Amino acid sequence: MTDSDGTTQTWLTQDAYDRLRAELAEMEGVGRETVVSRIQAAREEGDLKENGGYHAAKEEQGKLEARIRQLTALLRDAKVGEAPAGTDRARAGTVVTIRFDGDDEDEKFLLGSREEQIDGLQIYSPSSPLGVAVLGHGAGDVVTYQTPRGATMQVTVVEVEPFHS
Repeated sequence: MTDSDGTTQTWLTQDAYDRLRAELAEMEGVGRETVVSRIQAAREEGDLKENGGYHAAKEEQGKLEARIRQLTALLRDAKVGEAPAGTDRARAGTVVTIRFDGDDEDEKFLLGSREEQIDGLQIYSPSSPLGVAVLGHGAGDVVTYQTPRGATMQVTVVEVEPFHS
């Protein structure tokens, strides 16, 4: 979702926002301290060229710092709270029911952040190929999109409703 000033926003439930804030705080505190301690201990063992523990700890540090940057950006730009009410068009925070062309069963998913963890409900990012295709569409609209593997898919939007936790 793009805000009026051009920044990208991600819709998150309050639960997801709180969980991600806690994860970030843990990583910035204890997580960093643990990795730095492992690196220091490995350095004290001597020759760094052949020190597997040192290289593993440095790799872990790189992954930790990347996740910290990812969470920091996500939380900074997050739109937190209730799903958009009274909308009949697919947008972040709505549950979209679709039917794939040639299929008899409907599929329901939340259009939101992949960081959400909601039992029994698949989540598609608004920037995913399917998410982009259904954004702004309502019940009865037929949309076509291209999968990451290059296949062309056609779906019918069956229903759009606000997400309720």
